Amino acid sequence: MAVRAAVLPAVGAPLEVTEIDLPAPGPGQIRVRLAAAGVCHSDLSLSNGTMRLPVPAVLGHEGAGTVVAVGEGVTHLAPGDGVVLNWAPSCGDCPACARGEVWLCANALNGSAAVHAHRTSDGAELYPGLNVAAFAEETVVPTSCALPAPPGVPLTDAALLGCAVLTGYGAVHHSAQVRPGETVAVFGVGGVGLAALQSARIAGASRIVAVDVSAEKEELARGAGATDYVVASDTTARDIRALTDKQGVDVAVECVGRAVTIRAAWESTRRGGRTTVVGIGGKDQQVTFNALEIFHWGRTLSGCVYGNCDPQRDLPVLAEHIRAGRLDLSALVTERIALDGIPAAFDNMLAGKGGRALVVF
Repeated sequence: MAVRAAVLPAVGAPLEVTEIDLPAPGPGQIRVRLAAAGVCHSDLSLSNGTMRLPVPAVLGHEGAGTVVAVGEGVTHLAPGDGVVLNWAPSCGDCPACARGEVWLCANALNGSAAVHAHRTSDGAELYPGLNVAAFAEETVVPTSCALPAPPGVPLTDAALLGCAVLTGYGAVHHSAQVRPGETVAVFGVGGVGLAALQSARIAGASRIVAVDVSAEKEELARGAGATDYVVASDTTARDIRALTDKQGVDVAVECVGRAVTIRAAWESTRRGGRTTVVGIGGKDQQVTFNALEIFHWGRTLSGCVYGNCDPQRDLPVLAEHIRAGRLDLSALVTERIALDGIPAAFDNMLAGKGGRALVVF
């Protein structure tokens, strides 16, 4: 069956919105009709080569939709069921999974190397970018890449749970482990940053400082829970310390993935505080520290993959926050677009504009 999809023909090449031939679901697979898919910076990182996976590929990894067909052996999902796509399924067998660190699963992206579909125009083999190929009207995924959608949450909103919200929430609650009364700075007011701001508010942070290069995002950040807003500059760390009795924040969460913002987040963190890096940077982004400052400041610097989340554990928790009105998914979305609007959404991300762009089918 032919469906429309956004295909990355080669690293660095423009996306092509074209028709693809999608096979019927095989054993252990389901076919999903997408309701919505978020445009994430990781998709941009795949398109420009910062992250390396097989191409040509159908991009998109943050999505939700309705099951329309199931393959042999699938009994726990049926046509009509709503699902949230899980781009990083854990294998359950590798050393990371054995330790309970499923977000570090060594085999999570193995599915990205399997042929997903064929381009209708020339029959070229296509791979699923980050396993799930959500930038398409429909997709076929293994059941490990689908979680039951939370009851009462519209599928168009639930799409954001697949990456931005799990990552932002997990960065605050699992990686940084923000405690009530602590001060927090979030660097980067995109989809993940907005989720981190809301999560810091849910965690009971006393002061939440949002940092971004764009002054235009202040209203968006304050709506997500920021108590203060700093436009990024050479004095960012100094500005944040001025807001916190010259101490710095207890926790800084970096959602950009650039050396300059990682360094600024580190310098904005108080002595003995925690700096969590969520953003995915390129190999050319070198961050340096001297031995004396590491000793003197006593800070903790940690990476954060997928918010250190276990989606099966954390999705029900997020659903409860949504139903209780503590977490507003629609507040993350600043633009609703069609498939053809993804290249422009990429340009906006590069320019630092907006929050999350959402492809609505």
